[in-house]
Amino acid sequence: MDRTQNINTGMVLAAGLGTRMRPITDNIPKPLVSVAGKTLLDRALDALAAGGVKRAFLNVHYLADQIEQHVDARSLPEILISDERSELLDSGGGVKKAIADEPDGPLIILNGDSFWIDEDSSNIQRMKSLWDPEAMDMLLLVAAKNQAVGYDGAGDFFIDDRQILARRNDAETAPYIYAGAIITRIGNIRSVSDTKFSLNHLFDKAIQRNRLYGCRLDGLWLHVGTPASIEEAELAIDRHAANSGPNSDIKDT
Repeated sequence: MDRTQNINTGMVLAAGLGTRMRPITDNIPKPLVSVAGKTLLDRALDALAAGGVKRAFLNVHYLADQIEQHVDARSLPEILISDERSELLDSGGGVKKAIADEPDGPLIILNGDSFWIDEDSSNIQRMKSLWDPEAMDMLLLVAAKNQAVGYDGAGDFFIDDRQILARRNDAETAPYIYAGAIITRIGNIRSVSDTKFSLNHLFDKAIQRNRLYGCRLDGLWLHVGTPASIEEAELAIDRHAANSGPNSDIKDT
């Protein structure tokens, strides 16, 4: 069954302080930092739009007015602001506040500090086609470490032949990195009684039930956490474009 048309709502986590990106973020919020001529926020919103998402929640806190003014110029997806000016609620709490009045249904959540270059198709569409709420509590986009730019960690997950994820835990390394995109049910977010919590809490609950699944990224994943990582990402984008050939149509969302 094709479930892709049933997932039309998304959210971009954009309320962070961006402290590791200082001094750039002394005057602009991190989501408005540009990489290769496009802001991190627009890259996330463009990825949702390319994946067929019509409405996107956006939580704001630090220099929130700048973000609100920036998205006023966008037409797709429709933006719904969730105001966290008074208090940051962490990733899960931010989502829970934003979707408080939404009916239950699937939701796509994107981090605001990483993005990817799609290869042959939209990774959001690929996730939507894999999503199966009967089997899954959460579906994460994961990138192999050799697909990652700006990442020097030990990896996050193992993935088995059923696409079920397991944490690295005590292993020295793991081959896959959480790439900053999730599909889950709104009811799953609401199941947490706390106001402020991390989405990692829901990852662990899903693992306990063997219901945390992974979708392997097709393309190049880029993490932009510091000023130095901007140049690294831009060089990687240029290399990827060159390696893809002169006739390639690169989708840098």
